[in-house]
Amino acid sequence: MLEKVLIANRGEIALRILRACRELGIRTVAAHSTADRDLKHVRLADETVCIGPASSTESYLNIPALVSAAEVTASDAIHPGYGFLSENPDFAERVEHSGFTFIGPLAETIRVMGDKVAAIEAMKAAGIPCVPGSDGPLDDDESRNLELARNIGYPVIIKAAGGGGGRGMRVVHKEADLLGAISVTRNEARSSFGNATVYMEKYLENPRHIEIQVIADHHGNAIHLGERDCSMQRRHQKVIEESPAPGLTEEQRSEIGERCALACREIGYRGAGTFEFLYEDGNFYFIEMNTRIQVEHPVTEMVTGVDLVREQLRVASGAPLSYRQEDIVVRGHAIECRMNAEDPRTFVPSPGKISQYHAPGGPGVRVDSHIYSGYSVPPYYDSMIGKLITHGDSRESALARMRTALAEIVIGGIKSNIALHQELLLDPNFQAGGTNIHYLEKRLAEL
Repeated sequence: MLEKVLIANRGEIALRILRACRELGIRTVAAHSTADRDLKHVRLADETVCIGPASSTESYLNIPALVSAAEVTASDAIHPGYGFLSENPDFAERVEHSGFTFIGPLAETIRVMGDKVAAIEAMKAAGIPCVPGSDGPLDDDESRNLELARNIGYPVIIKAAGGGGGRGMRVVHKEADLLGAISVTRNEARSSFGNATVYMEKYLENPRHIEIQVIADHHGNAIHLGERDCSMQRRHQKVIEESPAPGLTEEQRSEIGERCALACREIGYRGAGTFEFLYEDGNFYFIEMNTRIQVEHPVTEMVTGVDLVREQLRVASGAPLSYRQEDIVVRGHAIECRMNAEDPRTFVPSPGKISQYHAPGGPGVRVDSHIYSGYSVPPYYDSMIGKLITHGDSRESALARMRTALAEIVIGGIKSNIALHQELLLDPNFQAGGTNIHYLEKRLAEL
């Protein structure tokens, strides 16, 4: 087992990693910026190292500083969490070459999956269904690109191969706009991601966003842990997630899950990962693979009883998976609401000091958060301040517990999106289940 892990992240995920390490008897090092001296995990870690000023480019995205921090603390491994450098193949490569264990996939796997064109090609080869598209990058042949779009059928979407987080994509509804959209997306991709490669896909009108959680070890074992429905999104950012996905049958769940587990074995994947799909008219269409732990991993943990971060640490230590596929049973239903420090109407971030904080409780209630009374939310990073998760024997039970938990929680001194979640949980279409990825945007526009 690893002896000491450097946590190369902040906030709730850093605290989550610290807790898993403690359960396994692994010592922890909190790498933090000057703005994050008072984070809860920094106070609780066995050792701390300041890696730079508040700016993430000079701290949490500073590869030499993080590797140096691991060296001076004699750490065995680095856990990147999510965001920041978690899917940066150069970071993973530098970590391994420096003699440390990167708690995640191999750098070459991250590199392939980070290039959407290469990822689609790899998934097709592994038998994973993909969205009809250009089957590779678009070149400068305008007539060919126009013909491709006609064959796929409008509307189409132009995507940056190196994009992510909802950036680097443009929907085209008619032929007259296609060439301009390709040019603009290509320029945007070059400036934002350092990779001008773009590709084309059919734009699905009413899809849901469903993803499959997987985990694999160094010994050729790979399993899936069911699916999550992450369709409640604003600007391609998830707001509410749940597991299992409403309306899916056990046969559908098993078939797509087995395909994903098989794909992991074929590409030599290791660690935790997520296959993301658009789901429409009973069909799954692969869009990307996230080669890290996800923000929404707690809902999977709640319905399966599997500690995914603990398994990440065990796999990184070289141990085989603790579970076989037949051990994974989905029990009940879980829902997660992302809590952000922002205005619930305008979505403008609301950093500042938390004057009062009270966490909800009761059966089936879990709070993953780093905040506390007196903590000051800095203005330099993502506005997420925690996640509220509820679990029940049924979806109705999980929803009822979430409504109760949202009524109990108190976050004073700053604005939060709690009121938005309370509204959404009363929405009749969300209560019925199965809303598509465009539903929340349209509802917010109406409000």
